[in-house]
Amino acid sequence: MPGGLVALLDDIAAIAKLAASSVDDVAGAAGKAGAKAAGVVIDDTAVTPSYVIGLTPDRELPIIGKIAIGSMRNKILILLPAALVLSYFAPWAITPILMLGGAYLCFEGAEKIISALTGNDHASEAVEITDPRALEDRQVAGAIRTDLILSAEIMAITLAGLPVMAIAMQATVLAVVGVVLTVGVYGVVAIIVKMDDIGLNLARREPPMVRAIGRGLVKAMPLLLEALATIGTVAMLWVGGGIIIHGLEVFHLEAIPHLVHGAAHGAAAAMPMMAGLVEWLVGAIGSAIIGLIVGAAIAGALHFIPRKGGKLAH
Repeated sequence: MPGGLVALLDDIAAIAKLAASSVDDVAGAAGKAGAKAAGVVIDDTAVTPSYVIGLTPDRELPIIGKIAIGSMRNKILILLPAALVLSYFAPWAITPILMLGGAYLCFEGAEKIISALTGNDHASEAVEITDPRALEDRQVAGAIRTDLILSAEIMAITLAGLPVMAIAMQATVLAVVGVVLTVGVYGVVAIIVKMDDIGLNLARREPPMVRAIGRGLVKAMPLLLEALATIGTVAMLWVGGGIIIHGLEVFHLEAIPHLVHGAAHGAAAAMPMMAGLVEWLVGAIGSAIIGLIVGAAIAGALHFIPRKGGKLAH
């Protein structure tokens, strides 16, 4: 009996070590793969605050919560199983699907620019909606649609960055990355959209320095939100264009990727002291330009598709 107990304890210890090793493997793989998706995470953070424009302050956090839940659902219930199934049964389909998503992001970004130039601003349309529930539903649905594309890119980058491992381990890593990034992104977004309330609270405090900081936050928030709206639009074009460029490379259509990469490398060579930054910046600008061209083409094509009632789409 004692020998059997010792053997059992040895087995339990071995299982515990294996479990600890697996946790370390998951954490390490998730950290490395998630870091590669950092660019898309920044874009997601910049895009989301625009969806609370026109909402009353007391509804901002609940709306961010709804979007966060939708984002988690996108990643865990839709994209995770889809990524694993496609990578196993039809890896060839991943790139075309991502390119379609990238084209949608390009369209969204280009449409925002066109709306701003023509005065037909969708944010203004949202403010004009009188039914609060309809406004919330519109904003949440739009945010979750955009998040689906950005989340798909995050999951694809994460999956591509994983070493060879069992499918269960891949699923675990993807789930960990999805949960951590979603909590991180929407936690930061929640802080951003409530920064003015934080500023008002600080402005009522007694120490003069604290009051000054509070007033500064209140004054800075409109500028910050306006800047984030612009960054979000550029981010859509940058990420969408980057997805399309990468897809063209996968299909060996090298002309456009070669043009963008060549410009980035040339600019980096001309400024060796800041080569890395310059190469990234020029590459991002090139991707955004391609994204704007693709998005504007889609928006122009959709303009000629008749809506119900025979009117042209605008």
